Amino acid sequence: MTKVKVHLQPVVYNINLPTVLKTAILPGDTTERLFIATQIGEIFYIGNRVIETFLDIRPRILELGTATGGYDERGLLGMAFHPEFYENGLFYLHFSVAGSQGPGALPGSFMPNPCDPQTLNLKWTNRETHYNHIDTVEEWGLQPDGQPVKRRTLLNLRRPFLNHNGVNSLNFSPETGNLILTTGDGGSGYDPFNLSQDYIEIAGKIIEIDVAKNTYTDNPPVVTRFDELPAAIQETLTVIAKGVRNITGISFQRFYNQYIKYVGNVGQDLVESIFSFVNYKPIPVTQLIQASFMNSQSDETAFINFGWRGWEGAFPTSIIRDCPADSDLNEKIIAYYDEAVKTSELRLQPLLNYYHEEPRPDKFGGTALTVVQPYMGYEIPDLTGSVVFTDFVRDEGTRPPVRGVLAYTRIRENCKLNEYSIIDTDYDFGSASAYYVSLGTNQDQTRLYLGAYGSSNVADFNQGTVFEILP
Repeated sequence: MTKVKVHLQPVVYNINLPTVLKTAILPGDTTERLFIATQIGEIFYIGNRVIETFLDIRPRILELGTATGGYDERGLLGMAFHPEFYENGLFYLHFSVAGSQGPGALPGSFMPNPCDPQTLNLKWTNRETHYNHIDTVEEWGLQPDGQPVKRRTLLNLRRPFLNHNGVNSLNFSPETGNLILTTGDGGSGYDPFNLSQDYIEIAGKIIEIDVAKNTYTDNPPVVTRFDELPAAIQETLTVIAKGVRNITGISFQRFYNQYIKYVGNVGQDLVESIFSFVNYKPIPVTQLIQASFMNSQSDETAFINFGWRGWEGAFPTSIIRDCPADSDLNEKIIAYYDEAVKTSELRLQPLLNYYHEEPRPDKFGGTALTVVQPYMGYEIPDLTGSVVFTDFVRDEGTRPPVRGVLAYTRIRENCKLNEYSIIDTDYDFGSASAYYVSLGTNQDQTRLYLGAYGSSNVADFNQGTVFEILP
């Protein structure tokens, strides 16, 4: 693949951790502006080269980093503007709710043991008391004076663990006009309760929400399963995909009269994966609930299935253990053999895998895929039509300062696994670390924006920089 080098032009310095980068045109305005949502709950926009506050929901956000040593995957996770935002002023937020901290679904860390069937068949019990936090999806609107106000709550979701909540989790489908919510598997590691493959569980899914339907419910109950929702809310929901571990949102690339969908799935111990698909059959939640009530299986072939927890990208999910005689070597044991077999023919093959252990000199060892975005501009011609992605930090041991990675790949007509190429950047971060935490585009995908942070600790404030990626 062609070697590409780009220029990083700072747009704003010294902000808190930027989780979502998107553009929109405010009602009554004529300029497409860059909006920046931070993990702790601030939303800014850039106007006339000045950063302006659009909304500050920090009091609504659960306190981050206090019980986790600073690293946290909760907070303001998703932001999406209605396709008719310019006319109706509607936008949507996904965040972790203040005051909702719970003890967690398990007393300690989880590791499956193929020699102990009990560890492979755990159930999430006592959900009303054994959970970590509550996430909410809300609809907001602009008042005539331009001030945002909450209109209603679409979903309240109880989450078992603090991690794997998804990020960049809200987007609108240009095909259906529906809001798409992407949910991670609930957290811990290895999906202890196999929520991602259970079609009644909300965790580990890609869900479409018809926001045009009025549910007449402004404060829905806190749930974990689709069948716990009121009927009016069930009727607004369809499921696109399951088998998600921890997802980096969904993005769309127009290809003639259809759209290619891209999804990034964060890996466990081996690989990071990007999936693509065009056609899918959304299944109404009411149909899933009926199948569950009748104790029958839903049509497994109708789902887009990313394979987790039986598969990690293109590999059967493995447990990695140090070799007793040599700590520099390790053995990889299949964690869920039966599930890998069961889902082997049903799962979608990834477009791309990249690896945590990478011996090739022109590649890199990854840690966590952060965002996947198509680029349709012509200013960087070698990237036109490609899929650009970021990894949180290049795996180079513990030597500071650390650096994130920017890379790209392309669709292959034969649908086989593709390669990728690292995108070189010219920005000098000096002695500061740079974790690549977000990637965004403008509305026609002709511009790219990168969010970097100087720490992996969300409580280390004001260490963020947002760049525009230029030739």
